[in-house]
Amino acid sequence: QVLLVESGGGLVQAGNSLRLSCAASGRTFTSYTMGWFRQPPGKEREFVASIGWRGISTLYADSVKGRFTISRDDAKGTMYLQMNMLKPEDTAVYYCATDLSGTYYDIKSWSSWGQGTQVTISS
Repeated sequence: QVLLVESGGGLVQAGNSLRLSCAASGRTFTSYTMGWFRQPPGKEREFVASIGWRGISTLYADSVKGRFTISRDDAKGTMYLQMNMLKPEDTAVYYCATDLSGTYYDIKSWSSWGQGTQVTISS
């Protein structure tokens, strides 16, 4: 069973950057698609980005395209989310996920989740 631990969240002003990390342990990291989701206050959890095997393929939500970059370091068993030009509407708890079976943007398709890290963007 995989253990996912997010880190890197915090409070920053709009326009600034943050980098989130997701460390995976408990099994081989390389073969699995990984994803980032977020849950804004009072809203449902939503897809942010995903990255496939060896980082060959990446997908982004329209709301973050051009501002966020997902990457992975398989040697370290870690996935990253570089978030630039942050906006107040990016405020959310950010979760990493793996074990995808189904459509990437559907939270029901992912069966392993981290505990989340809070990102707050002030205007």
